[in-house]
Amino acid sequence: MPVTTEPNPPQTVLAFDFGLRRIGVAIGQTVTGSATSLKTLEVSTAATLRSEVGELIRDWHPDSLLVGMPRQANGDSAITADVRRFAKILGQSGLPVHFVDETLSSVEASARLKSARQLGRRQRIQKHDIDAESARIIAERWLEEN
Repeated sequence: MPVTTEPNPPQTVLAFDFGLRRIGVAIGQTVTGSATSLKTLEVSTAATLRSEVGELIRDWHPDSLLVGMPRQANGDSAITADVRRFAKILGQSGLPVHFVDETLSSVEASARLKSARQLGRRQRIQKHDIDAESARIIAERWLEEN
């Protein structure tokens, strides 16, 4: 009898682009391999952040959480320790947390949004738009790799 392998079950992921002031959030799913920007969280207290992340998890029921990790040729960046602390907060949800290389995601997000604006699909671009779009790029990178 031939051995058959079942395809991977569909997965939903929540992606986070961590920043000291704002955290961009996006949702992605493996069925279509696509992602969508959701929102930007304003960083305040750890308790507020836990509450907002918990609400996102309850609303979207993700299978995994993704966190953009900045990479530099010479090692960790100045924000790496903060990203790891945020990932620990996410890990308290009991869901798997995966780091995704976020190199130049903000630059790419800004370029995408500017292009959409030039085509008349967007109004004025604000910083929170870039953060959410960066989270979308993080989700897309993970989806492409997995």
